[in-house]
Amino acid sequence: MKLVTYQIERFPVSLGVLNRDETFIYPLRSLEIDYHTMQELIVKASEGEMQRIAYGASQEPEAICGAAPLSDVKLLAPIPHPNQDVICLGINYMAHAEESARFKNEAFNGERPYAVYFSKRANEAVSPGDPIPSHSDIVDSLDYEAELAVIIGKEARNVSEEQVKHYLFGYTIINDISARNIQNRHKQWYFGKSLDGFLPMGPCIVTTDALPYPPKLSIRSKVNGELRQDSNTSMLIFGIDHVVSELSRGIALKAGTIISMGTPAGVGMGFDPPKFLKPGDRIDCIVEGIGTLSNHVV
Repeated sequence: MKLVTYQIERFPVSLGVLNRDETFIYPLRSLEIDYHTMQELIVKASEGEMQRIAYGASQEPEAICGAAPLSDVKLLAPIPHPNQDVICLGINYMAHAEESARFKNEAFNGERPYAVYFSKRANEAVSPGDPIPSHSDIVDSLDYEAELAVIIGKEARNVSEEQVKHYLFGYTIINDISARNIQNRHKQWYFGKSLDGFLPMGPCIVTTDALPYPPKLSIRSKVNGELRQDSNTSMLIFGIDHVVSELSRGIALKAGTIISMGTPAGVGMGFDPPKFLKPGDRIDCIVEGIGTLSNHVV
């Protein structure tokens, strides 16, 4: 099922679930699920409550009090205010590793023996349809990165690869906006990946039971309608099982932790000459089974 955080006009922010054909949103409170934020739902919802939501999503709109057409609501980032920074995977598709090395004029031997981890500041996620600030006073090479993100569903410590799927809540899409000049100048990625407005997220969270595991999903991005990235999450160098298991050996992964799994080839810096973003550009990040996350640069 697809869970959303949404708002109708000036009414309070609500949690909802999409119906079967994804034309209506059903408020969770109408299903007697009374959590105020997605983070609270992830941490506290019981298996019975999740089953109740799934059953409610299967009903017709006229049976659900407060059902609203999807076209009438404003979708927000599913987790508007993450409790901690997002854990990210760097160069986790081989073709992207190659284009990254070319951009930096570095040799690449085709080997990637260990995962590259970094964190992305997450003061506030950008909602679908909302603007991405260009920060043109300090950024001259604004870039996009379509990524599948995994959300931890319960605290994970020393989890084996075989057990990882039982610790996951769901998936969403993240556009890992990056300032390449800042990223390369400082020789690390935190600042260049973490400027305000650099965390578009959405449009929903798809629960893990809704997709085959491990997910082998088409992942694409478009800029102003031009296809830029076109790959599949089956091409990840380090998959979800490896990443969650490895991190959990030394870090307690709390419920609600967001792990962004890296981006495929086709980002702006990978072209010759580079195709960086500019104000007015629209970016669509599309992941099969989840949806499309669209934003524009200002």
